[in-house]
Amino acid sequence: MKTTLKHRSLAFESLLNDTKQTFESELKEHLNLVKINAPLFVAKNSGLNDDLNGVENAVSFKLGVETNEIVHSLAKWKRWYLGELSVLPGQGIVTDMKAIRIDEDISPIHSYSVDQWDWEKVINPSDRTIETLISHGVQVFDALKYTERKIALRRGEFPVLPNEIKILHTEDVMKQYPELSPKEREHAIAELYGAVLLIGIGGVLSSGEVHDLRAPDYDDWSTKDDLGRPGLNADLIVWDSVRELSLEISSMGIRVDKDALEAQLEILDKEDRKSLPFHKALLNGELPSTIGGGIGQSRVAMFVNKKEDIKEVQPLII
Repeated sequence: MKTTLKHRSLAFESLLNDTKQTFESELKEHLNLVKINAPLFVAKNSGLNDDLNGVENAVSFKLGVETNEIVHSLAKWKRWYLGELSVLPGQGIVTDMKAIRIDEDISPIHSYSVDQWDWEKVINPSDRTIETLISHGVQVFDALKYTERKIALRRGEFPVLPNEIKILHTEDVMKQYPELSPKEREHAIAELYGAVLLIGIGGVLSSGEVHDLRAPDYDDWSTKDDLGRPGLNADLIVWDSVRELSLEISSMGIRVDKDALEAQLEILDKEDRKSLPFHKALLNGELPSTIGGGIGQSRVAMFVNKKEDIKEVQPLII
């Protein structure tokens, strides 16, 4: 079967490799992470797979009598594994996560094949705060900014990211742009500021809407801050000047504790999950407090190398 190698060359493959290696190195240094290997699939009845927005189906298969699922992400597995390793607060892990998401709506920025840097870091329970979330979001942005500037120099171009990322909450953005949809708000603020850490994904806003959906059992999106705004999680969004639209680079958050898990399972009518091994361990206080996230490798490559379609930076499929 014939295929097209548009925009592909050994020189460009070298540039993609440099992009990913640079960002990963910066991410590990900024967040104090160690690179590890991770599974491609997990047992369905473990409760470890991430169901993202809470509605996606996983690719599944049987090994013997046990049903296994290709991972969507490693949000819960990483937290469990940090506990197995007895990792101390301030230390964390990062892995190359490869996933298949069969319910993905394919677009220039979405693919059935997903590649992420999945990272997770142990924190003290007292550090489950907005300040901790913001500080880690800023460090992820700084890794992206360094990578973009290095590759821009190699390409003979100018970087476009601002020196600092703008911190905003979905509640405030909703009040600023009440006539826009959540996605249109992201486009507006990304174009205005260049890069935004948008806090509060999944919690109910004062308008009665949610900015976007989140599963109930990894990020804490129900705990409210001092101003009554929900959410200890965030998306890192940049302005993609090639597509002239916003581009979500990373989803991250402080993970649920016992109270947040129970509240969010009840809100989404998922209380049956309490019987799963991961959820029982969390409710019994057997897992560490963590913060973590996923960062799209292909999206970083797209943004830094000024490509308009994710197919231009992913391995070619015939």
